[in-house]
Amino acid sequence: MTAQTIDTNTVTALVADAAAAPSQHNTQPWAFRYLRGIGVLRLYADPARTLPRTDPDGRGLHLGCGAALFNLRVAAAATGLGSDVKLLPDREDAGFLAEVHLCGTARPDRMLARLHPAIPRRHCSRLPFRDEDIPADVQERLCDAARAEGTQLLFPGAWHVQSILELVQDAEGREALDPGVRGETVQWTRTESSGAAEPADGIPAEAFGPGQHVTAAPVRDFAAGRPMPGRGWASFEKNPRIALLGTAYDGPADWLRAGQALQRVLLQATADGLVTSVTSQPLEWSEIRWAVRDPLSDMAHVQMVLRLGYGPEGHASPRRPVAEVLDIV
Repeated sequence: MTAQTIDTNTVTALVADAAAAPSQHNTQPWAFRYLRGIGVLRLYADPARTLPRTDPDGRGLHLGCGAALFNLRVAAAATGLGSDVKLLPDREDAGFLAEVHLCGTARPDRMLARLHPAIPRRHCSRLPFRDEDIPADVQERLCDAARAEGTQLLFPGAWHVQSILELVQDAEGREALDPGVRGETVQWTRTESSGAAEPADGIPAEAFGPGQHVTAAPVRDFAAGRPMPGRGWASFEKNPRIALLGTAYDGPADWLRAGQALQRVLLQATADGLVTSVTSQPLEWSEIRWAVRDPLSDMAHVQMVLRLGYGPEGHASPRRPVAEVLDIV
């Protein structure tokens, strides 16, 4: 592929789409640098946006940055650009996550370009879904999306779904007893609207969804026992449709691939009319993470638990201005 200089307005638009990706607690832990002389866009981890107690090894950070990287690839394809991606290009700099050569002369990936309209529509929905099955052909497209990024998506059986729900409850109990983890949740979430001075990151009160009544869908309760004025209660679906996204190995490059696969699955789900939410709670505790995987499958390392279905779209979470995440040199 031949790299060429891309105008800064185009690069700004690409990064705006990249930054629409999901991230743990909506920390938005990415930073981009565009080297205009050689047409290269670099992705870095932002060390100021880590979760040292919730995500001590940086797995969640890499997943979020991988999701942003996938959005960038989709946006580039929709703009008519090819993108040549190299993960972890500098072994001496662990925070330098990827290098993307934007190629104006390469044929863009049409499959990626078709996902572009789903980027602004994709939001985590922490609202009740309908108890409605996902058709087999839709499930297969989601599995294909994961495979295209070198990962695996599995729809577990009923007994395993029940086990996962119990592990989510176990993780919630562990979080309630850990002041460090609770403190990070409080830091990055807001139980009341801030009005005009709304921060550009974190989880706003409007995106929490109602508290669960009777049912136990795998939806993280960001209120974490804190009072939340005006928040209602609702019964969620009795039989949540759950999928597991996993990888064969479990290092930083695998986490970046999993983040790209996660976003590809989420965008494909959005394009297919599904709403989604994700939870990493049982994966944040090494003592129980191993139990999330299906012993009957060959998935070695579960990287994310997805909840999918049909229902209302979720509330959009805020995003930082592109000027805060993009440096052009």
